[in-house]
Amino acid sequence: QLQLVESGGGLVQPGGSLRLSCTVSGDTSDYHVIGWFRQAPGKEREGVSCISRLGSATHYADSVKGRFTISRDNNKNTVYLQMDSLKPEDTAIYSCAADTRTRYFCSIANKYDYWGQGTQVTVSA
Repeated sequence: QLQLVESGGGLVQPGGSLRLSCTVSGDTSDYHVIGWFRQAPGKEREGVSCISRLGSATHYADSVKGRFTISRDNNKNTVYLQMDSLKPEDTAIYSCAADTRTRYFCSIANKYDYWGQGTQVTVSA
């Protein structure tokens, strides 16, 4: 069993930055692929980014490529999502999730087994 807790959301002006954190607890005897997802009001959930178990591979949705950076510190059981040049269309609830099946690389299209509660990101002037 894993528990994931997101933090770092908030209100930011267009062009600003935020850093989200996803802290994993529970059975941390192994590392897992972690993905970030978001859901805006009235829209389907969208995969944003993911990072492989040891951090050597990452993937980004086209909508955030070049603006968002995912990283992880396995000593702290934490995955980060640095979000720069934020736009109003980035407004959503951001959630992290763990994929316990994938051993190499990562994909936001895979099935994720454990989810956090989410944190609100609002980009507005």
